[in-house]
Amino acid sequence: MDLSNLKPAPGSTKKEKRIGRGQGSGYGGTSTKGHKGQKSRSGYSKKIGFEGGQMPLQRVVPKFGFKNINRKEFKAVNISTLQMLAEKKGLKTIDKEALREAGLVQKKDLVKILGNGALTAKLEVIADAFSKSAVIAIEEAKGTVVKL
Repeated sequence: MDLSNLKPAPGSTKKEKRIGRGQGSGYGGTSTKGHKGQKSRSGYSKKIGFEGGQMPLQRVVPKFGFKNINRKEFKAVNISTLQMLAEKKGLKTIDKEALREAGLVQKKDLVKILGNGALTAKLEVIADAFSKSAVIAIEEAKGTVVKL
């Protein structure tokens, strides 16, 4: 086998449909465009979203809202969850790594500690953000808050 006798697999290639090249080709005359009318003319193109004069959908539906590109999305973790985690694993320090091992957050998540529940364990909590009630609850339990 060499390059001189290579050819495509049978049925994998088709002949180009050459329109407007005379009646003998079978695609002469109207050149597959039907008879007369706007769409048969050369240079025809309709606007994107044009609906034949009917009010187009993008003008009927009202505009609202926007996407804030600076939004930071936090994964919320309650102090009741921290208490449960500290009891189960015997932890004194809870950081993102400990929460990740417990399956509460993913690696790239930003973590915010919320003040729902009760905390009795003395913990050092390291996270990206804290609610006011969470800071109060942790400090009342003689723990420390470290904001990343």
